[in-house]
Amino acid sequence: MLPPDNHVHSEWSWDASAGSMERTCARAVAIGLPSIAFTEHADYTSWPVANALPDSDDIPNALADADGVFTPPELDVDGYLESIERCRGKFPELHILSGLELGEPHWHSAAASKLVQTGRFDRLLGSLHCLPSGQEFFDIADLYRQLPATDVVREYLAEVPDLIEGFAEFSVLAHIDYPLRSWPQEAEPFDPEAFEGEFRQALRVLAASGRALEINTDGKLRPQIVKWWHDEGGAAVSFGSDAHEPDRVANQFREASAMAEASGFRPGHDPYGLWTRTRAL
Repeated sequence: MLPPDNHVHSEWSWDASAGSMERTCARAVAIGLPSIAFTEHADYTSWPVANALPDSDDIPNALADADGVFTPPELDVDGYLESIERCRGKFPELHILSGLELGEPHWHSAAASKLVQTGRFDRLLGSLHCLPSGQEFFDIADLYRQLPATDVVREYLAEVPDLIEGFAEFSVLAHIDYPLRSWPQEAEPFDPEAFEGEFRQALRVLAASGRALEINTDGKLRPQIVKWWHDEGGAAVSFGSDAHEPDRVANQFREASAMAEASGFRPGHDPYGLWTRTRAL
């Protein structure tokens, strides 16, 4: 059996123009997925975009203001939750969780806490998509245009402990390898071993917090990171496709499951739960 997909986006996320909660549920049922969590974006960080064009197909570019700054739209919580209930009724064989992916909540703790404390979300992810540079915040892809690639990754991993310690209300750290999605083609091939110390420090802080690490399958899977998570005392892993369209749900989950097992994590008695640490390596 496939593990639950605990990181999925639908039309309710501002960057999922091809998303559909109903079609994603139908796809999950078709492939035998036991559970799915729609962790829609709740982002509060604004950032400048290059060459903002009103008719651009790129959402941040298209929605940037006159100064070229993009502010993510707010989540329509009521509409989203109504859609969750509608899909639960239509797909009773699928365990459907509500959720949020909280972007940089440690920088926006008041707003993020206010949303979380409504108490209507089953799965909460903490994530980092931007970093500060000077007086502004920048998307990771934009930072690669300003700094050496290795510096971007090291700054990202240095910020992760601040995210973990600065906002206690999420239970799973999403995509710790997020900067690798936009790794510059002109840079040397990415070698996780070159950043082992930085990864281990972030994972050590996460393990001490008692939260779970997400194995995000939107990109190349890197088993070293999961192995380091086990080494540093990590108690559990969560699987997330980060799908923004129905056909991407549970992408690479068989490979990710095998990788998690090889690193000492197994499913528990709850088919909808996280995979937990079961043995020493």
